[in-house]
Amino acid sequence: MLTQSNSKTKTTVLAQLLLTILAAIFAAPLVIMIAVSLQGEGLGNYAAVLTHPAIPRFFLNSLIISACTIALVFCITLLAAYAFSKLELPAKGTLLNLILTGLMIPSVALIVPLFLIVKSLGLFNHYFSLIGPICAFTLPFTLLLSKNFMDDLPNQLLDAARIDGCGSFKALLFILVPLCKPMSVVVVIWGFLNSWNEYFLALVFMRKETMQTITQAPQFFTDAYSSDTGKIFAALVLISIPVVVLYLCLQKYFEDGMTTGSVK
Repeated sequence: MLTQSNSKTKTTVLAQLLLTILAAIFAAPLVIMIAVSLQGEGLGNYAAVLTHPAIPRFFLNSLIISACTIALVFCITLLAAYAFSKLELPAKGTLLNLILTGLMIPSVALIVPLFLIVKSLGLFNHYFSLIGPICAFTLPFTLLLSKNFMDDLPNQLLDAARIDGCGSFKALLFILVPLCKPMSVVVVIWGFLNSWNEYFLALVFMRKETMQTITQAPQFFTDAYSSDTGKIFAALVLISIPVVVLYLCLQKYFEDGMTTGSVK
């Protein structure tokens, strides 16, 4: 009995040590980024970045794009997941597989056709030139997790709702949506991450300074401050803050939604 206890203690210590090392590895870039951002003028670097007249516009553009992306991804994901999981549709397995092929296609591989589409529609320097593609690249993953999550919800709930006179949409709105809170948080966070952190599409489609997003701020400050790395890294830290705060606030729901929806 004592031997088993000692073995279990050693395993726990080794696991804790391994997790600590992994945490240190992942935290190192963040620590370095913060340290470099304080070089030179210290907190004055942050003051210089925050008081720059272009920063509010960068933040506003990213907030608009992120809010629209989250709203569209959330609505489409829930409706599509409900249809694929709970409704009888012809060839829905084939349709789902076609949508999920988007998980295997990197966004960079589609930049040429996207460029031609945006050009033909005259959407350069327009929010929809980013909102549409970001939604398209985000939906396959959120749909997969949401469908798996809804598959675990008992069909008896919907049967009882239909007996009480609820249609399909009301059953989704009043029965399934309240039960999908962890999954909804995952969809919101994932949509925010993809839209807030998008750089390459913004670099290609947003040419005007007034339409640039916050991810383009480091490049902007590289041109403005040349070799002043402190201010450039201060901009990087400020870009990361909303993502970190959102995850810390919704961490519990995010982990619950990921673990529940990722395993069938």
